[in-house]
Amino acid sequence: MITIQNLHFHYKKGRPLFEGLNLALEAGHVYGLLGRNGAGKSSLLKHIAGLLFPKSGTCTVMGYESQRRQPAFLSHLFLVPEEFYLPQVTISRYVNTYAPFYPNFDESAFQAYLHEFKVPRDQKLTDMSYGQKKKVIISFGLATNTKCLIMDEPTNGLDIPSKSQFRKVIAAAVNEEKCIVISTHQVRDLDNLIDSIVVIDNHKIIFKQDVETVTERLHFRNVKQLEEAENVLFSESSGLGHAIITENTGGIPGRLDMELLFNAVLEPSGRINQLF
Repeated sequence: MITIQNLHFHYKKGRPLFEGLNLALEAGHVYGLLGRNGAGKSSLLKHIAGLLFPKSGTCTVMGYESQRRQPAFLSHLFLVPEEFYLPQVTISRYVNTYAPFYPNFDESAFQAYLHEFKVPRDQKLTDMSYGQKKKVIISFGLATNTKCLIMDEPTNGLDIPSKSQFRKVIAAAVNEEKCIVISTHQVRDLDNLIDSIVVIDNHKIIFKQDVETVTERLHFRNVKQLEEAENVLFSESSGLGHAIITENTGGIPGRLDMELLFNAVLEPSGRINQLF
């Protein structure tokens, strides 16, 4: 579905952002793309969408070289950007204008998503709040039924109930032919939604594993005293005790603390990465 090989990229007069980055993403999965601010998450998504061009290396999506932005490629990919512009038109006018570019657009599904998000349908898009606009873009993106759906910080601007609704509609949209990539720094917003984790740092992909493998090999729990646990691979302290990661010696998958895993993967010692 998405294949990136030996990707090198830098902005003008800037330090290298990607150096020999390699990544392969398959259909049938919801990938969480995680990284520090400035790590290049948005830039990587723009390469996938063909909005940025590699200095060297390749990025192909569904067999198409993304930077060529061929119509057949664009009709099967939708990007929900973090920053966006919406014209001063009604939702109906917006759909009538843009839906024809996507041959699999489902009008009834779009209306169902708007209903789920409780979006008013009689306002012009420019009169809506940022959160309402974001819900319209997400709903439209889902309704396009593209094989590749990429979303950059989609939960920014959404309140807590809307984030719950977002997880619900994304989970319902997953199928074996679709690849969904969600970039976020709000790690907890992706809990129980993604099935694969990708972490970008220091110009490269440093971690890529499916959630099931992670929970089979690692055990996440909380203890009041660190002395209660043995062979702690990573820990974080709070006023309530310690969140820890140990090896899952039983091999039975448990719960995943994605924020704790993310912080552990970024630790310089690399102890977590060595287990995979």
